[in-house]
Amino acid sequence: MDQRIADLLTLLELEQLEVNLFRGESRDIGSPQVFGGQVLGQALTAASATVEGRIVHSLHAYFLRRGDFNAPIVYQVDRSLDGHSFSNRRVVAIQHGEQIFNMAASFQVEESGFDHQVEMPQVPLPDALPDSSRPPPELLERLPERMRRFFEQPRPFEFRSVQPIDYLRPRRAAPTRQIWFRAVGRLPDDEKLHRCLLAYVSDYFLLDTATLPHGTSFPHSSIVMASIDHAMWFHRPLRVDEWLLYAVESPSASGARGFARAGLFGLDGRLVASTAQEGLVRTKKGS
Repeated sequence: MDQRIADLLTLLELEQLEVNLFRGESRDIGSPQVFGGQVLGQALTAASATVEGRIVHSLHAYFLRRGDFNAPIVYQVDRSLDGHSFSNRRVVAIQHGEQIFNMAASFQVEESGFDHQVEMPQVPLPDALPDSSRPPPELLERLPERMRRFFEQPRPFEFRSVQPIDYLRPRRAAPTRQIWFRAVGRLPDDEKLHRCLLAYVSDYFLLDTATLPHGTSFPHSSIVMASIDHAMWFHRPLRVDEWLLYAVESPSASGARGFARAGLFGLDGRLVASTAQEGLVRTKKGS
């Protein structure tokens, strides 16, 4: 197994401290704080560990404080409901004695019913696009040190962006972006695991799309960006080790907040999940 995948799976293997109480390790991915996707993935793992015979279909989360990647995170799960068809869990993430994150997640027994979806956007297939997981070496050398550190970290996912990304000279563009992504190696056949991993990777690219009409992006020192909330809906079975298209759009930015939403499609055109996020997008004073 690829070491990057092995490390990611280890990251999601929580230690059970007590009934409904779990502890997870943290990773430094080159950002100033714990990656939000890590907390999402671990919180969903903790909630899923308390549910039998049901699979998550939605989650709604809030990021309250910056996480410290030098310290573990404790996840406390509240078993809010176990009904006939649905279970509900509330998860609170605690670090250094304070809440840094909370989430509600809903789980459902497998059922059949009405079935329809929107069409997948018409975009080039991933094999026709270059790897955009990191800037090319000649550009990487010209980036500020903090940006280089972020891009030089090994990542368990590869990305192929439909639209070119210019990290040094971002230009104004429509607030839409499509990115293909998949895990860099094969993963176990476990739907619960794949949904937790999708929660992890879903925190990439969402909020940054809200900056496109303004000719800037997250790596630039003049911009302060931080996730406020994150929501996901899981529609159909999925695999994160097969190509998925992240079709993101940002309908609005106002009040120092940016909003983005997205659909996630398989190569076969199935809509497997949807996401939405609002976050702080602020220009530093004096910039």
